[in-house]
Amino acid sequence: MPNKFQQLSKKYTLLKRGWSPQQNLFYGFSTYIILGFLLLCLPIVQKQSAPVLDHLFISTSAVSTTGLVTISIFDTYNFFGQFIIMILIQLGGIGYLSFTTFMLLSTTRRMTIWHKKILSTEFTLPKTIKINDFLKSVILFTFIMELIGAILFFIAFKSEGTPFWETLWSSIFHSVSTFCTAGFSLFNSGFTEYVDNHFVNFIISMLAISGSLGFIVITDFGMFIRKKSHKLSFTTKIILYGFLLLLTFGTVFFYFLEPSIANLPNESRFLASFFQTMTAMTTVGFNTVDFGMFSQAMMLICIFLMYIGASPSGTAGGIKITTLTAVFAILKSQLKGSKHITFLGRIIPYERLYIATSAFIFYTIIILLGTFLITLTNDLKFEEILFEVASALGTVGISTGITSDINTFGKIVVIVLMFIGRLGVLTFGLAIWARSKSEKDSPTLKGDIAV
Repeated sequence: MPNKFQQLSKKYTLLKRGWSPQQNLFYGFSTYIILGFLLLCLPIVQKQSAPVLDHLFISTSAVSTTGLVTISIFDTYNFFGQFIIMILIQLGGIGYLSFTTFMLLSTTRRMTIWHKKILSTEFTLPKTIKINDFLKSVILFTFIMELIGAILFFIAFKSEGTPFWETLWSSIFHSVSTFCTAGFSLFNSGFTEYVDNHFVNFIISMLAISGSLGFIVITDFGMFIRKKSHKLSFTTKIILYGFLLLLTFGTVFFYFLEPSIANLPNESRFLASFFQTMTAMTTVGFNTVDFGMFSQAMMLICIFLMYIGASPSGTAGGIKITTLTAVFAILKSQLKGSKHITFLGRIIPYERLYIATSAFIFYTIIILLGTFLITLTNDLKFEEILFEVASALGTVGISTGITSDINTFGKIVVIVLMFIGRLGVLTFGLAIWARSKSEKDSPTLKGDIAV
């Protein structure tokens, strides 16, 4: 029996090495989802039974770090079920093979070419950052921030008078969920009861922004601090400028134009405006205001923010700020009649522009297709369906409250959208349609900007 297992393991390893990096990511995340689904189906991890499709939905939502749910996490799963969901969130947040490769580096200090190909495909890095340094930053920064988050959440939650162990577990779970921008909560009402709690708002914002800004920015800043000769990459500058601009834009719009926020007391109005913008951009999925009460105009702004997302190689979804920057640079150069496409005085390589425009077009097509399929089979408001689709593909997790009302076919569509959102639209397309590629043919290109 052990020999047969070893033979099957060798055959599977050889099969994996024959796949393209995109196909490895596709099957890798699929494996996480299937294993999570099977575990969540076990009666031993459940408080009460739920439809099989809902377990698959939750597993996909956790691995994709989305946060959309069709059933109550707290009411359906016991501690073991909640623990499984947290592990799935963690695996989805740090990426496929990241932890195992980190352990490999810690023991042998060597990374195989196969590992490098897959990680370089999942995390598109500028040439100034080496994959080894980047991977160490991913793991260490993740666990440091989650530890800090758990301590702060514990301080915030202990005043509510809940038992020690329940408070501790809730703190750990919400810390992991927040940093990985997963949006899963053990509170049935989410964080709507904390709209006036500045400390809880600060904890969520700090963790979500840290995770969504991306490991490129964190690694780059770490090297900048340690090495005086190291300069911040063009990618990092684009991410920071774009993030601050969109965050300001969204906060101002929500503050002045959203009636449900305008009705809040003055001390809570700015906080609520900032938090809803932050949760859409970082795709953390927590909300302190009911999105179902938003005006159509502000729902459109929120859809735009979810559509963009934050940083590449981070925990957020969306087309990414770098892709938006590249598309904007193309438009600006075309209107000015420039021969070269530039941004902030730097010429953007055509290879990066091809990737950015391809991602922009494909992402938009998938949103339109997903909205069409759900609208065709569900009698729900169009703007609510579009909001749900943008949230699923952007791995955001906020909803107007229709997730559990969507029919079986619609839920399957949402599951597929969440999976594509976590994988990345181009990675998904290459995994499905492209043949195995050599490292030379990989769409991960060298340069000082990651798209």
